Amino acid sequence: MLREYLLLPLLASYSAAVQISVAKSGGNATTNLQYGAMEEEINHCGEGGLYAELIRNRAFQGSTTYPSSLDAWTAVGDSTLSLQNLSSPLSSALPTSVKVSGTGIAGLVNEGFWGIDVRPQKYSGSFYVKGSYKGLFTASLQSATTGRTLASVKVESKCLDSEWVQHDFTLTPKEIASNTNNTLSVTFDASKASSGSLDFNLISLFPPTWNNRPNGMRRDLMQALSDLGPKFLRFPGGNNLEGDTIEGRWKWNETIGPLKNRPGRATTWGYEETSGMGLVEYMEWCDDLGMEPILAVWAGLALNGDVVAEADLDIYVQDALDELEFLTGSVDTKYGALRAEYGHPEPWTIRYVEVGNEDNLNGGLSSYQSYRFPAFYDAITAKYPDIQVLASTIDMTLPGSAGGDYHLYDIPDNFITKFDMFDNYTDEHPILLGEIAATEYNNDVGIDWSDMDFSLYPWWIGSVAEAVFLLGAERNADKILGTTYAPYLMNLDSYEWSPTMISFNANPDDTAKSTSWHVYNLFNKNHMTHTLPTTWDDTYGPLYYVAGLDGQTNSRIFKAAVYNSTADVPVSLTFEGVGRGTAADLTILTAPSAFSMNEVGGANTVHSQTTTIKAGKKGVFSFSLPNLSVAVLTTNA
Repeated sequence: MLREYLLLPLLASYSAAVQISVAKSGGNATTNLQYGAMEEEINHCGEGGLYAELIRNRAFQGSTTYPSSLDAWTAVGDSTLSLQNLSSPLSSALPTSVKVSGTGIAGLVNEGFWGIDVRPQKYSGSFYVKGSYKGLFTASLQSATTGRTLASVKVESKCLDSEWVQHDFTLTPKEIASNTNNTLSVTFDASKASSGSLDFNLISLFPPTWNNRPNGMRRDLMQALSDLGPKFLRFPGGNNLEGDTIEGRWKWNETIGPLKNRPGRATTWGYEETSGMGLVEYMEWCDDLGMEPILAVWAGLALNGDVVAEADLDIYVQDALDELEFLTGSVDTKYGALRAEYGHPEPWTIRYVEVGNEDNLNGGLSSYQSYRFPAFYDAITAKYPDIQVLASTIDMTLPGSAGGDYHLYDIPDNFITKFDMFDNYTDEHPILLGEIAATEYNNDVGIDWSDMDFSLYPWWIGSVAEAVFLLGAERNADKILGTTYAPYLMNLDSYEWSPTMISFNANPDDTAKSTSWHVYNLFNKNHMTHTLPTTWDDTYGPLYYVAGLDGQTNSRIFKAAVYNSTADVPVSLTFEGVGRGTAADLTILTAPSAFSMNEVGGANTVHSQTTTIKAGKKGVFSFSLPNLSVAVLTTNA
């Protein structure tokens, strides 16, 4: 693995401390940089991930890309399952249902998203049935390994021959299952059903959700996000917004309202999604974690390269304005009234809108710069002048008050070379660092998109390199709105992209906060409201740093990372106006090796050590930082 190690030239060992002096004023008056999150329906980030629904393929939704199927479903005993498109479906959005036929006990079994976690807690379930039936249904959680029933409940039939009727149930297991190889079954006595069959659709099961929201989020993943403390959420993220075709784009008005009215869609990542996690759920996610929403609107470009002509763009611009009215309009408006009908009479606040996603790619830049972005920018700023409109690239001339979105995926060494990138950025338009991650091992070449030799998980040297880049961004935080790692979540049982910030499987106890999660957490929990000028007796590298002030507590903050040193780096740090005896907390993150990873089901490899040190003579804080370390020093107020 030597090819994956440090390829930048090694620097000499330090024999004397690096002398750093921090002024008490004169830096950026305010800093905008916030650490946030980005949602992308990749790696079953939503379906089978953050969205807490436990039943896979719950409504047999399909498309020309991914036709309806019985994926994840099997029949009970001698019964049979067959997909049907009835003349009277559950809804026009969910036209396909399953017919369950048999002679005795019949039913269907779902394996969940590669397992179902079962433990002593309340599970809320429901299913729709059409057909004449006078008996009882049985809903059960069972071990697929032993066949043991873990929880079971009888559900009295409310069936009608000519109507779809929803049945609700609750399951409460008494003990935790030995593993997640468990299933949900719904059975009935076919001898008591007309023609020995019934039609089923929208079969659902939820564990307790974050804040106990109906149709809500998985608690362990929300906890991992809450612990990180993201300040904003960009959604819907990435390629899922664009769709593979114009018709396949993300349509906000098909993700709202009752679940039976949401048709779902083909994602760009290999599966059909239910749209159960829709626009309202995104906003509730922001509410629950106190995040600023950055709303992405479709901009007329599909991943296959198709572009909406200028003469036809107006309906899509209006669609974005309608979406904003739905989110922010009063109940006196058409779409504000619809939002209230769906349980949110109080309008939300949207201060940031991003137009499209990576429109510099797939041949989209020319049309984006010439007419697509200007059309959205002009319309949104005219109706909502307080909204900051962002372009999905910085590879263009930005008009008026527009900002841009910069994405960076690269090898660790190249992150180091970009430490001073924003020192030389003279454009006055603000930047969002919307997708940032070290993905591929050092190879003396750089990232190769045709042969992505990406790491499965973030690894320590990559996380340190990301820290160096973030320090460079914080030094210029007056130019930058915020930054986020991307992608954010990965289901280890079904993924197409790695690495990610948080990895998981069906077992909440196995969720892994990556090495990068720990870096972002440390920086995010020590927010600077002002940067402060520094002088020192050396050049940047292998020590990289930024200094600043928390204006709320009057604490001085020093953030640093060491990349590619042959020895520990001794530091002598002074803050103007901070005298001898002042106490400071010094937190240093390290890992056992450059390739340490936090794996699903494994232990945390990042070692965090916090010590309290005091300024000595002339107010000097003396400490040493080892190679491949990330550190924050914060003076006591």
